[in-house]
Amino acid sequence: MGMIETVMGPLDTEKLGKTLIHEHFYFGYPGFQGDMTLGGFDFEEKKHQGIEIAEMVQQQGVETVVDPTPNECGRDVRLLQAVSEATGLNIICATGFYYEGEGATPYFKFRQQLGTAEEEIYEMFMEEITHGIEGKGIKPGIIKLASSKNEITSYESMFFRAAVRAQKETGIVLLTHTQEGTMGPEQAAFLIEEGADPSKIVIGHMCGATDINQHLQVLNQGVYMAMDRWGLQGIVGAPMDEERKAVLAGLLTLGYEKQLFLSHDTVNVWWGRSPVLPDQLVNLLQNWQPDHLFKRVVPELKEKNAITEEQLAQIFISNSFRLFS
Repeated sequence: MGMIETVMGPLDTEKLGKTLIHEHFYFGYPGFQGDMTLGGFDFEEKKHQGIEIAEMVQQQGVETVVDPTPNECGRDVRLLQAVSEATGLNIICATGFYYEGEGATPYFKFRQQLGTAEEEIYEMFMEEITHGIEGKGIKPGIIKLASSKNEITSYESMFFRAAVRAQKETGIVLLTHTQEGTMGPEQAAFLIEEGADPSKIVIGHMCGATDINQHLQVLNQGVYMAMDRWGLQGIVGAPMDEERKAVLAGLLTLGYEKQLFLSHDTVNVWWGRSPVLPDQLVNLLQNWQPDHLFKRVVPELKEKNAITEEQLAQIFISNSFRLFS
């Protein structure tokens, strides 16, 4: 079978159960650290907020959440561990960095100019995977990778190559961010050409693309694909849920459920001050919650006979077991 690292330690993959592959308990864009006077940090308050989110998904039968928050975007394994300990929800955290346009680029860009960055990124991955994060003994279960809209930059490529090296040594899963659903086929090809195991790759945010041919180009390389932004629509290049439903129904008709994951990419607690959204966006994002799939999307698909209970079990249970085993 196999074991997967969670924030509470190794877990038998048979105990993963119903899994959401991409949700952020806590997230902040790099730079939030400079706004802590007004957007301060209270551990107990943040812990309580995280517990509320964990209990929300547990009410839908979810037993495991993968939180792929990048290192520089507010990953806090102490909080994730506290939430998991309080609720019993399995939480898998990540090591990795965000894409160039919204990540904390100066640190490794400077080291890239010195010629040391890629080796140092590999060393960072290996240290966290084998010994734990920030000396806390909590190990990641995935490496988070990300690329820009319509390109994988030279900066981002360093992380991709270093991640493949780490995967070859440890077998860790690689999970990606595609900006607005672009570069999915190229990400898969890049990783495989470098020697990554396709069965340990998840190409994320592909529901940002509404052309099913883009999805097929990813899936036909033998990797997993995540349609993981349900409820996020009208901003950051995200299409409407109705368009996602049409693509998902088509992929299920073609029999691709063994390679699919569904999730929301919710940000549940913001670091710094929470953003204040205009009324139009509030309306568009009203269902961007980590239980949206189970309350609205899945029931509608079932009513239209677009998805079966067997396909749901494959997507939410069997695929995570196979991915992490």
